[in-house]
Amino acid sequence: MAKKILVVDDDPELHALIGFALRREGYQVLEALDAFEGLEAIESEVIDLALLDVMMPKMDGLMMLARLRERHQDLPVVVMTALTTPETAISALREQACDFLAKPFDVDQLLSAVSAVFELVPQEIKIEVLSARPEWIELRVPCDPAAIDPLERIMAQLKADIPEDTRENVTYAFREMLRNAIEHGGKNDSRQMVEVGFLHTPRVILYRIKDPGEGFAIESLHHAAILNPEDDPTQHERYREERGMRPGGFGILIAREMVDEMIYNEQHNEVILIKYLDGMKQPTET
Repeated sequence: MAKKILVVDDDPELHALIGFALRREGYQVLEALDAFEGLEAIESEVIDLALLDVMMPKMDGLMMLARLRERHQDLPVVVMTALTTPETAISALREQACDFLAKPFDVDQLLSAVSAVFELVPQEIKIEVLSARPEWIELRVPCDPAAIDPLERIMAQLKADIPEDTRENVTYAFREMLRNAIEHGGKNDSRQMVEVGFLHTPRVILYRIKDPGEGFAIESLHHAAILNPEDDPTQHERYREERGMRPGGFGILIAREMVDEMIYNEQHNEVILIKYLDGMKQPTET
């Protein structure tokens, strides 16, 4: 049976675009032009996913999200908005939004987000929010690769006030270290959790990522570019190919260049990434 998706937005043109794209993919689409219509639809229909706009008359999408959570804790929700502020992202996190689409988005981004939701839902994969303040976020993330893209899209809104190149650098570093934690530390086992911390002050951005694994020794990472000798920059690629591993292995090496400091704990199952925002740079590697 086709998945039923509710689209709540006060823009008829966006309804037409989203509806066309989703129906072409085989989804059943219901439409509501404001939050009250949306809440009525949720009470009268079995909905598999709700796409909520934030800026709507009568009641905004975040208030609607809070209202629907009173009776529908497990309904997957994707927040759509042009209001890309940390406060919006925090509210979405608090109310267990699955994903965050910043307007304007294209059809591919929409379909990717919808597909990701339906990959996560059968496994009951949810990001646990331990702290949700703009300057201090703490999460527990399932060790499933499908959780990476939605989390990255939401977390990107927390850095909306910093220069684009800095934002792209720290986002790349965070993504690579989170992927390593999920793949190598958590063995892609969605029953395991990665701890993620995010601190943002006027002077610094700091990420903390701790995986449930036993850790590693740097000198054992023959599959990673970080150990390549200067005269053989592709050594790790041959190692990976011989063992049937996916292409890659550049994550730690590149991520280290994207931030000012990368610090591991002794066990190497926890890493801190630091990016200074005031020009101060004191690089260390541990």
